[in-house]
Amino acid sequence: MIHAKHPNLIFNYCPSCGSEAFQQNGDRSKKCDHCGFHFFFNTSAAVAAVITDAEGRIMFTRRAVQPHKGMLDLPGGFVDPMETGEVALERELEEELGATVKKMSYLCSFPNVYPFSGTQVFTLDLAYQVELESLENLTPMDDISGIEFYYPDEVNLEELPAQSMKNILKKLQQHG
Repeated sequence: MIHAKHPNLIFNYCPSCGSEAFQQNGDRSKKCDHCGFHFFFNTSAAVAAVITDAEGRIMFTRRAVQPHKGMLDLPGGFVDPMETGEVALERELEEELGATVKKMSYLCSFPNVYPFSGTQVFTLDLAYQVELESLENLTPMDDISGIEFYYPDEVNLEELPAQSMKNILKKLQQHG
């Protein structure tokens, strides 16, 4: 079932020629009958950091902007064009926390739907276990308003709006 905010239902005009002849062509693409432009609604890549302190608590951030302003999130963000997941995560941690990565390793990935600007953005959220150079003097910047640490079993899942973040947390709880 396609949700009312699915890009297939929102994008009605060809981005190339502006024609209304922009027709559904399969489940995840549209094609213009006027100019032949073919567009796929593919998944966007996003990254998330699992950072723990000396007590084994996980770092969460508070969102300072919509969507989900005021709710918990793992630090991270979208991968820019031509970036690797690792480079994107290093950039995001610098932008959001003023942090420098000492070490990181891939953990897992989960799909997600990110509501943005009246549509659904389909993402693949790549989680990395990250060790920072230091947990001292971190500053909430960019799109976060705070930094909080929780033991995995203390996190209120209702405070995590992204299903992918809930899945990452559940994976961490299963593997101790």
